[in-house]
Amino acid sequence: MRSADTPFEGGPMDGRVLPILLGPTGHPPKVYEIPVPAADGGPPTVLVYRREAAGYTRRLHLQTGWKYAFDPTGERPRLRWPWTKPVPRPGADSE
Repeated sequence: MRSADTPFEGGPMDGRVLPILLGPTGHPPKVYEIPVPAADGGPPTVLVYRREAAGYTRRLHLQTGWKYAFDPTGERPRLRWPWTKPVPRPGADSE
């Protein structure tokens, strides 16, 4: 399998570069989760990082690579299939 060195920004992994396995299209996963074991033996804390574009070329505005940005909410996005019901928005009145 192929991997690419991908930088991390924000959170506890700020400034580190890890080799991330690439998928069949040559892209790293959209969300990268890092489980951190608890010191007291409790459930591990999960750090969530989201994939972003690392930058763009000046002339043709082509993407130069990927980086991971820390997501402090820690929520993993739900899969959205075409046949699933839409998630009700908070504050929207159902009539």
